[in-house]
Amino acid sequence: MLKKITIALSAVALAALAACGEGGSGGAAAGDDGTITIGFAQVGAESGWRTANTKSIQEAAEAAGIELKFSDAQQRQENQIRAIRSYVQQRVDVIAFSPVVETGWDTVLLEAKRANIPVILTDRAVDSDDTSLYETFLGSDFVEEGRKAGEWLVENATGPQKVVELQGTTGAAPAIDRKEGFEEVIASRPDIEIVASQTGDFTRSGGKQVMEAFLRSTPDIDVVYAHNDDMGLGAIEAIKAAGKVPGKDIKIITVDAVKAGMEALAAGEINFIVECNPLLGEQLMELAKKVVAGEEVPERVVTEETTFTQEEAKAALPDRQY
Repeated sequence: MLKKITIALSAVALAALAACGEGGSGGAAAGDDGTITIGFAQVGAESGWRTANTKSIQEAAEAAGIELKFSDAQQRQENQIRAIRSYVQQRVDVIAFSPVVETGWDTVLLEAKRANIPVILTDRAVDSDDTSLYETFLGSDFVEEGRKAGEWLVENATGPQKVVELQGTTGAAPAIDRKEGFEEVIASRPDIEIVASQTGDFTRSGGKQVMEAFLRSTPDIDVVYAHNDDMGLGAIEAIKAAGKVPGKDIKIITVDAVKAGMEALAAGEINFIVECNPLLGEQLMELAKKVVAGEEVPERVVTEETTFTQEEAKAALPDRQY
């Protein structure tokens, strides 16, 4: 069963936490010089969020003195599987990856387990009955992100609302969970209806193309719910091209809170953003050190995140790191 424990742990708390999960799988050891090697298989570079996530991991590895072997899967599961198998062959100390989709990982993760190489999931989880295939999952609670988006709409909507949904990559954990959380909350308001839902693949171009199609096929759209900022930014382009005013004629709710999204929120073109923090590098390196040392780690580490209105975005932007 997919583990969804909702206890949030900050980076500082994690470093000092007395762990309560499963320990290292047989005690992987660092290289002869004591250097830890991590093989990291990234989803791709499909969004501003992913770019910030990659940068965080690369910088944190360098700061921690950890050797990082990095691969970009270009949003294709077969590329990630190939990269993980390569890391197994190279006998890295730890494998970490953000799964493109939730399913189809058992075989390759079993290969890593048999090679005594611990695996850490980052950002996205896998759907597997065998939870011994990985040590821990570090990332956001995507269902809760969807709930927060739905709560804002329920609290701020006056009268019936026709919602169009820009979904993330089909089969990806954030796409599945953000939809689930949003629908769970708006179910309390029968007058709020999702009238169209389609994947924009987490990209700005995808969000624009899907929104253009929605505007042609669906009259009187009141709200766009985009599973990430990039698709929301693409929707803004399509809405403007259609002669409408984003944020006024059509309200927009997104998830991520990358800088470009926050700027659009501050300008009033997006109405509400749920944060999904990409800066996971420091936490990942701390977890890697623990599993290599054979220490126990939490089964689930949930990043601390918030939400932003227009005024809150204006206040946060001067110090925004991503």
